Amino acid sequence: MIKENPSVYEKYLPLVTAVAMFMQSLDGTILNTSLPSIASDMSYSPLEMQSVIVSYTLTLALFIPLSGWLSDKYGTKKMFILAVALFTLGSVFCALSVNLLTLNLSRILQAIGGSMMVPIARLAILYQYPRSELLKIMNYITIPGLLGLVVGPSLGGFLSDNFSWHWIFLVNLPVGFLGIAMAWKIMPNYKNTIGKFDFLGLIYFSLALVFITLAMELSSVGINHYTVVLALVLLAGILFVLYYKHFKKTAKPIIDLNLFKIRTLRIGLTGSLITRFGISGLPFLLPLMMQVAFGFSASKAGMMLLPSALTTIAVKPWIVKLVKHFGYRKILISNTLFLAVIIFIFSFMEKETPLMYYIFLMIAYGAFTSIQMTAMNTISLADLTDDQASGGNSLLTIMQQLSISFGISIAALILAFFKDHMDFYQGDLVTTFHYTLITLAVLTALSSLTFTKLKPGDGEKLSQ
Repeated sequence: MIKENPSVYEKYLPLVTAVAMFMQSLDGTILNTSLPSIASDMSYSPLEMQSVIVSYTLTLALFIPLSGWLSDKYGTKKMFILAVALFTLGSVFCALSVNLLTLNLSRILQAIGGSMMVPIARLAILYQYPRSELLKIMNYITIPGLLGLVVGPSLGGFLSDNFSWHWIFLVNLPVGFLGIAMAWKIMPNYKNTIGKFDFLGLIYFSLALVFITLAMELSSVGINHYTVVLALVLLAGILFVLYYKHFKKTAKPIIDLNLFKIRTLRIGLTGSLITRFGISGLPFLLPLMMQVAFGFSASKAGMMLLPSALTTIAVKPWIVKLVKHFGYRKILISNTLFLAVIIFIFSFMEKETPLMYYIFLMIAYGAFTSIQMTAMNTISLADLTDDQASGGNSLLTIMQQLSISFGISIAALILAFFKDHMDFYQGDLVTTFHYTLITLAVLTALSSLTFTKLKPGDGEKLSQ
C-alpha cells in the first residue's frame, strides 16, 4: 500500500490533512461564543440554542464509524473531496438559515461532511507513509487542529461583535475551496479490501454512540431529569452489548473490536480518552470563570487563550526530538503529570491576578498540550498494519470526539456539584471554579497511570 517514491504532489499530502483538521476544530469552537448573537437575531432564548451544538455532535457520532468503510470502498480522494464539499455546502446553508429548524438541518449536513474529513485524510497518511515517518507527520498536522480549538472562541466573538454571526460560517468557504483544490491535485485515491457493508453493526454501534453523546450533552447543560440521562446511558450500554454479540459472528464488522488486542492502540486510546477530560474541560472552564466569576468581557476572556496557540506552534520543532530521546512511555507519563500541575495552578487564579501570570500559565498549557496530543495520537496508530489502519483510525477519531464531549460534560457536572450541593460554597462562584479545576487536575494526574502500561521500547519504529 505504501509508495516508496510518492509523486511530486503526493508528498504534500500532510497539508491537505492540516486543512481538514483546522476546518473541523475551528468549527467545533467558533460557534460557542456566537450563540447569543444568533439567538437574538432569530428571536430565541440563548438557552434554546443548545440544539445547534447537539445536532452537530450527534451527527458526528452517527457517521464517524462509516468513514473508514466508505473511504476503503470508493477511495480516499473521492470521499475526502465529497466530505469537504458537504461541509462547505452545509456552512453556506448555516449562514442562510432564518430560524432554528433550518439552522439545525444545515448543521446536520455540515456534520456529515465533518465526520469524514479528518478520518479520511489521516487514513491516507497511514497508507502513504511508512511508520518511521508517522511521528514527524502527526506532529505537523496537529498544529492547525490545536490552533482551531484555541482561536475559535476569540474569532467567533470578534466576527459576531464587529460583523455578524453569519461570518462564523462563511469563513469556511475559502478554506473549503482550498481543501478541495489541494485534494484534487495532491491526494491519492487509496482503496482497500472490504467485505459486505455491515448495516446492522452500524446501527448498533452508531446509535450507542449517539445515546451516550446525547446523555453527556444533556448533562452538560444542567438537565435536572437525571432519569432521562440514566435511561440514555442504559440504552447505550444495551446497544454496545448487542454490537459485541453481532461482532463475534460477523466476518467484516464495521468496527473491529479485535483491534483492542493491539496493546499500544488500547493504551493510547484509553489514555487519550481519560487525559482529554482535563484538557477539554480547561478551555471550557477558563473563559466561563473569567466572565461569570471575574466579570471580564467576552473579548478579554477569549484573548486569554491565544498565548497557548502561539506556543503550540513554537514547540512543534522540539517534539520529535523529545520523543526520540526520552521515548513514548516517559514522555506521556511525565507530560500528563505536568498538565495536571498546570490545571491545579489555575485554581489559584483570582480577579486581581497579574496578566503575566495568566500568560505564563497559558504558554505552559499550550506547550504540554501540544506534546500530549502528538504523542497520544502517534502511539495509538504505531502498530497498525495497512489492513488494520482504517478500523484503528476510526476508533481513534471516535475516542477523540467522545473525549471532547465527555470533557466538557464532566467539567460542567463537577461545577454544578460544587455550586448546588455544597451549601458553604453557595454564592462564592470563584471558590466553586477553583474546586472544579482541582478536581480536573486530580483526574488528569490519575490518567498518567494508564501510560505506565507502555513498555520502554514501545514506538521505537516510529522514531527510527
